Amino acid sequence: MKKQLLTVLGCFIFLSMTAQKVSAPAPYGVLPSETQLRWQELEQYVLVHFTPTTFQNKEWGYGDADPNIFNPSKFDASQIVNAAKDGGFKGVILVAKHHDGFCLWPTKTTSYNISKSPFREGKGDMVKEFELATRSAGMKFGLYCSPWDRNNEDYGKPEYVTKYRDQLRELYSNYGKLFITWFDGANGGDGYYGGKKEKRNIDRSNYYGWDTTWGISKEMQPGAVIFADNGDVRWVGNEHGFAAETSWATFTPEPIAGKTKAAPGETNSEKAQEGTRNGKFWKPAECDVPLRNGWFYHTNEDNQVKSVSKLFEIYCKSVGRGGCLDLGIAPDTSGLLHQNDVKALKDFGDFLKQLYADNLAKSAVITASEIRGDDNKSFGTKNLTDDDRYSYWATNDEVKKASVTLEWKKEQTFNIIRLRENIKLGQRIEKIEIDAFINGNWKKVGEATSIGANRLVRLQNYISTSKLRIRIEESPVCIALSDVGVFKEPEQLAVPKIKRNKEGMVSIVTEVPVNQIHYTIDGTEPTVQSPVYESAFSFLTSGEVKAKSFDTNMKSGETVIQSFNVCKKDWKIVATSFDNQEKGKSLNAIDENEGTLWNTSDNTSATALPQSITVDMGKEMTIVSLSYLPRQNGTGGIVKNYQWQTSTDNVTWTTVAEGEFSNIKSNPVEQNIVLRTAVKARYFKFIGKTSVDGNYISAAELGVKGVN
Repeated sequence: MKKQLLTVLGCFIFLSMTAQKVSAPAPYGVLPSETQLRWQELEQYVLVHFTPTTFQNKEWGYGDADPNIFNPSKFDASQIVNAAKDGGFKGVILVAKHHDGFCLWPTKTTSYNISKSPFREGKGDMVKEFELATRSAGMKFGLYCSPWDRNNEDYGKPEYVTKYRDQLRELYSNYGKLFITWFDGANGGDGYYGGKKEKRNIDRSNYYGWDTTWGISKEMQPGAVIFADNGDVRWVGNEHGFAAETSWATFTPEPIAGKTKAAPGETNSEKAQEGTRNGKFWKPAECDVPLRNGWFYHTNEDNQVKSVSKLFEIYCKSVGRGGCLDLGIAPDTSGLLHQNDVKALKDFGDFLKQLYADNLAKSAVITASEIRGDDNKSFGTKNLTDDDRYSYWATNDEVKKASVTLEWKKEQTFNIIRLRENIKLGQRIEKIEIDAFINGNWKKVGEATSIGANRLVRLQNYISTSKLRIRIEESPVCIALSDVGVFKEPEQLAVPKIKRNKEGMVSIVTEVPVNQIHYTIDGTEPTVQSPVYESAFSFLTSGEVKAKSFDTNMKSGETVIQSFNVCKKDWKIVATSFDNQEKGKSLNAIDENEGTLWNTSDNTSATALPQSITVDMGKEMTIVSLSYLPRQNGTGGIVKNYQWQTSTDNVTWTTVAEGEFSNIKSNPVEQNIVLRTAVKARYFKFIGKTSVDGNYISAAELGVKGVN
């Protein structure tokens, strides 16, 4: 009898424990869809630009290029795709059609397509070649088809929207499953338009019928996220690749200035960098940035490929702030990625592999201040290091502040802490602080605000400790943390910074001391035999200065290359459009300081554009290119349509270049205009015919390159 009672009692206890199984935390706020989760897991992918625009050495094609110029004799999609894979990128988005309207597949919607080019004797399909290469590499494939079409004669009319939707249907039905359908906001303006050569403006909110147009993607590619201002994935609001320090995956689109509500495809991007805490929609940020200065290949940018240090900074401020990194790569006219681009991608990929090779958190004993329902199996700290984004450590509902402590048997050295939330339950945490146990005391070494899908806290210096504590200080609901990673960033020698003042003196410095810096001015790679930098030196011509750090074992770091225009030591301002500006302000355009600004905005009269500034270079020289650096602290007065004139006597003037600075508002990098024929001049005049914002022009720097 006693035995039976014990059996019954045991069953009762078991059933009671089963009935009291701890429930999962309730979700918080809006949540990601399954397609958004799959997108988030990719973390980084590339965007490939390659059209006749490449062969014109432009950023945006006008739509008038002869298809016969598109003949990449060595094209190899696998070379491009595998270079991206070597960089650690997991997806490829191909620009199937850019603003020039040229289609990289044999479309039925327009004759302006690859079948009219010599490529593969008119029988090529570059979209298919990229798709096959991408899938062969085990990567995801996506497509971008520009809504703006500067070639199509019907652009601006309802007929074009029909053609555009047919283009999307062709792309979404013939190239397999896509992970993303990509749209952007460049719509309307100057174009060829079937030979009309005119400006066509459209109401980008309504012209494309976005609900219907995006409906094609949702119907034909249900597994793809839509990238657009108001899509499933938002633009971060800049082309530097940076999300804000505080970055929310939720977002409430706001109307642009002058409109009462945000329409599909049109929102105020100023708020997109940070997102919206407790926003109406889950719209995480894509951070896009080109590997070079521009999105298309330009020969003069061969030595301006981003370094591993710069790429990792971008990575930390995009992927490391809960977004995805979209890196622009572009083949040259042969149809291959330049060797400098291939090397940069490979070096970056190797850097990431080395970084993540050893997660020190996995060798630590991890304890928590609280575990939900004391259920270690479901919500314990083991879930923090199991490489599963959706298993998690959780606290009880009422516990909104908690901590986890990592302890090792011996000191570990590191500088990067990775945190992830289980975003299937929403983005919850608002602030964390990180302490290290140093010299017998807890010392705060780092902090962060938003966590979300991924957060990298990069400490200023390496620290060595046997104990690390992560404190969740602010959260509106209980904790649901899915990952803790601790990593040592591969050591790199400090990267030199090269600057030149107006007097032509070049200085080379590093943020932390290094054993030696070697440099060259003749285009060769710095070695231990190259000159050692000891003090500022004179460099008055245009050209490149290269520098590299060396340690005590003469192991070298990354090569830094700084391209200089002609020295402005003897330059003077001859004239500007207005004479009532603050005395000396016009000199800001030629002072070798990108932080200062010349502009005409303080003119009291209402004179319309164009406006200009004239420079005396002090002596006659042979000019091969001209440059314009737009302001770096806003968009007002940034020149869009330009004209350059030169003169030997300040009396007779010749126009040597004119056109548009494409995409300059979103990507305000230095614009270099290479002249078709070198010209002799002592004076040049820079004329701003239109600006992206305001009825005035501005310039951070103007420059020229000459024949040395």
